[in-house]
Amino acid sequence: MYFLSLCYCHITSLLYNYICFFIYNFFLINHPFFPDCVKKRLLLIRKMCGIFAYLNYNVTRERRYILEVLFNGLRRLEYRGYDSAGISIDLNSNSPLVFRQEGNIESLVKSVYHDVAATDLNLEESFSVHAGISHTRWATHGEPAPKNSHPQSSGAGNEFLVVHNGIITNYEVLKETLLRHGFTFESETDTEVIPKLAKFIFDNANEEGDQSVTFSQVVLEVIRHLEGAYALTFKSRHYPNELIACKRGSPLLLGVKDLEEEASAGSSFGDAKFPSSNGQPKELFLSSDANALVEHTKKVLVIEDGEVVHIKDGGVSIYKFDQAKNNHGGTLSRPASVQRALSILKMEVEQINKGKYEHYMQKEIHEQPESLTTTMRGRLIRGGSCKAKTVLLGGLKDHLKTIRRSRRIVFVGCGTSYNAALAARSIVEELSGIPVTMEIASDLVDRQGPIYREDTAVFVSQSGETADTLLALEYALENGALCVGITNTVGSAIARHTHCGVHINAGCEIGVASTKAYTSQIVVMAMLALAIGADTLSNQARREAIIDGLLYLPRKVKEVLKLDKEMKDLAKLLIAEQSLLVFGRGYNYATALEGALKVKEVALMHSEGILAGEMKHGPLALVDENLPIVVIATRDSCFSKQQSVIQQLHARKGRLIVMCAEGDKASVSVGGSSRVIEVPHVVDCLQPVINVVPLQLLAYHLTVLRGYNVDQPRNLAKSVTTQ
Repeated sequence: MYFLSLCYCHITSLLYNYICFFIYNFFLINHPFFPDCVKKRLLLIRKMCGIFAYLNYNVTRERRYILEVLFNGLRRLEYRGYDSAGISIDLNSNSPLVFRQEGNIESLVKSVYHDVAATDLNLEESFSVHAGISHTRWATHGEPAPKNSHPQSSGAGNEFLVVHNGIITNYEVLKETLLRHGFTFESETDTEVIPKLAKFIFDNANEEGDQSVTFSQVVLEVIRHLEGAYALTFKSRHYPNELIACKRGSPLLLGVKDLEEEASAGSSFGDAKFPSSNGQPKELFLSSDANALVEHTKKVLVIEDGEVVHIKDGGVSIYKFDQAKNNHGGTLSRPASVQRALSILKMEVEQINKGKYEHYMQKEIHEQPESLTTTMRGRLIRGGSCKAKTVLLGGLKDHLKTIRRSRRIVFVGCGTSYNAALAARSIVEELSGIPVTMEIASDLVDRQGPIYREDTAVFVSQSGETADTLLALEYALENGALCVGITNTVGSAIARHTHCGVHINAGCEIGVASTKAYTSQIVVMAMLALAIGADTLSNQARREAIIDGLLYLPRKVKEVLKLDKEMKDLAKLLIAEQSLLVFGRGYNYATALEGALKVKEVALMHSEGILAGEMKHGPLALVDENLPIVVIATRDSCFSKQQSVIQQLHARKGRLIVMCAEGDKASVSVGGSSRVIEVPHVVDCLQPVINVVPLQLLAYHLTVLRGYNVDQPRNLAKSVTTQ
């Protein structure tokens, strides 16, 4: 009996030393009356990190080249975490080197080249086969420090090395058992138990005479004991030039570049054939995100939960791990391999470069005219003399009748995605005639809010991997609701697990603070409203007016981007401020929330979006001549009410910054004392797309002027895969 039997030998001591942990981990997780969705929540908690690995086979690469490929891969993934990083390459096939450093990727690069110079490591040495792994970290267990960075090691000699994105929920139990078997731990991470467990299993198998144990068997036995969520990549000196990747919950992709095939086929990819051990020169990559793969290859495999991918001799074998079927002791398992097809990435290298811009956030703000055009391409039917203008959403057409019969529509999201759904709520209600409710994903799961079979639940997520939104999706599926996904990521978890959906097609977004994805989400949900309400004659004129507005929207966004310099000047006036209030109403309550969120995310300034109708119920007490206040007062059904808000704030000597439609300056500037931002006027339900752009620009310029990193804000990462 392997590792599990050894755990049983010490169960009494473990219960004594970890009684609190076992109550949490055993009683809560396994008690039959504990809600299933909360059990899943505990298992889906995971941290946001970046994994990148590179293996060259039958193609000669110098050590310097290998290092640069790994470094560049980490740079593409740095938005996923940037408080520490690490890398492992080979001194020779039996001696892996490990470099780890606190700080961003450039800190790691400097540290590696400094260590290389100090040890006279030959960077020009060539390898026909070599496997390297790397990692960028967003700390959850242990502070940012070299000892807590990845790769984590099995101990002296680096027999097994692991990079990890996720959280192992039972690591304390595993650690205690390994300690009793003589292992020592250097880090504060949950990850370190994984390579040590691999070494324990490997040594145990060899002691019992199983000299033929394979790398994949060791890893399969390791993951049989892991609870939680993870994407893992393993490297071992016992299995030189091999890599193993596996995942449960966290994203991981395999990229394949067949050099001989590409040389003969030119730029044409043809059929995406799965790599085999045929001796042909090739390069293989593992990455947490397609961003790091596209400059090397467009042939990818999205690794599924429970799959173990073994790269050996230029070929790839995939094994399917089933926790229920494999949760037993005895000999190491030998599952049969499964077949998968490669897919082709639909993105270009140019999308992940900054181009003429200094920062990704700046680039993505200015890309919005193009991203909105792409979002709407092929989906707006202009009609003609005899045909009405309409919308075609191919991913929903088979489910529209079901949606129209829904008792209610429930929008579910987090952060910016929630704000986008809130901006679209009114128009969805108006055109569909169906009540719309809003749910923050974490709160829905926490309180087990009612979801019914007659509901349509719409899950909004830029990445499609947001942990809380995924948990809410599982909860809704269990309750029988029709589930619709709105994401920017093809093949993401939400895209795969919902019944139907719409991709927003905003293009790659690398800046941590979402900008163009937000405006594309609003447009997609406006088109969703148009599609649901397309069978109602009474609102045909309204629908056609909105479609006309959509067609002209990219041009209007291009106009509002001309306010860039004006917003930079405003940022200079606000640079020393500690707080900012943003008042919005109706469609633009969401704009107030999103504008305030952008300022706090990147400029690290306290900012608060407030529903203007609630002004007298508390917020008015904050108003004085020093606190800057943005009031959004563009033309819609709430315009006169916002004029009243401006009057009341002015009467209390508020320091006002008013956003209004072009030509309305005189209507909103009381006594000429307010600073006024004039924006193009569009149909009311699309005005939030226009109004948020100046606030995005303000947040960007405030951040740069205050000296902060606009693309990597403190304590945040792009896709939130931890609760």
